Amino acid sequence: MLGAMFLFSAADMLAKLLTDAFHPVQIIWFRQLALFIGVLILLSRTGTSVLHSRRPGLQITRGVLAVGSGIFFVTAVKYVPLADAVATTFVAPFFLILGEQVGVRRWSAVVVGFIGALIIIRPGMGVIHPASMLIVAAAAFYASRQVIGRLLADSDRTVTTVAYTALTASFLITLPLPFIWVTPQATHQWLTLIAMALLAGVGEVMVIKALEVAEAAVVAPMHYTLIIWGTAYGYLVFGQLPDQWTWLGTLIIVAAGIYTLQRDRIKRS
Repeated sequence: MLGAMFLFSAADMLAKLLTDAFHPVQIIWFRQLALFIGVLILLSRTGTSVLHSRRPGLQITRGVLAVGSGIFFVTAVKYVPLADAVATTFVAPFFLILGEQVGVRRWSAVVVGFIGALIIIRPGMGVIHPASMLIVAAAAFYASRQVIGRLLADSDRTVTTVAYTALTASFLITLPLPFIWVTPQATHQWLTLIAMALLAGVGEVMVIKALEVAEAAVVAPMHYTLIIWGTAYGYLVFGQLPDQWTWLGTLIIVAAGIYTLQRDRIKRS
């Protein structure tokens, strides 16, 4: 999971670079490309047995969520500093408990966590772009993907989940592509798109594998390491650093999130 967060952060940085030249849908299409090609190669060697799933509905749903979370995040990151965007995604673990029967302590942690998110976004104050709300939506979709990934680990192989996610997401994202396509003109654009696709593809496999071999409550806190890489890339590549309010909100979210995940771990043990 740590490795996946490092790769995802690098892919996010490249995606932000690409938003000046390409539509978010096209960027997400390329981001899914490496995983899609890998699945096609796998299918050519093993046949369609890889697609045998006990829960195909959940598999397809996971692919749909992958498209939604990607488009929301890339659209927002064009306007929002990378570290601020990453910090806002930290509300994702709180969505993991929605629909469960939880006590006052865990609900209190959720409320505190969303207060931290509000400190970062500061709605109505004109400090952070309104697109930050798209990142909250992306976090909800990402958390749902985690939940589904964990459920699927009990019934389907990792390779099956990867295949369904790649095929479903690639199919959906290809539908609007002819209407927004811009052909890359420079070599560096092609290299950036390819690198982003490879980083995201490997990261996706690593997340699925992590959720297969360990409880979500154990590996989910690793998501918070994104702030390290997001801040580093934001400063080195874009010359942006989070302000003190963003750091305060981040600390509140991380503390509440870790508490929530630990309560979940205790409940399941």
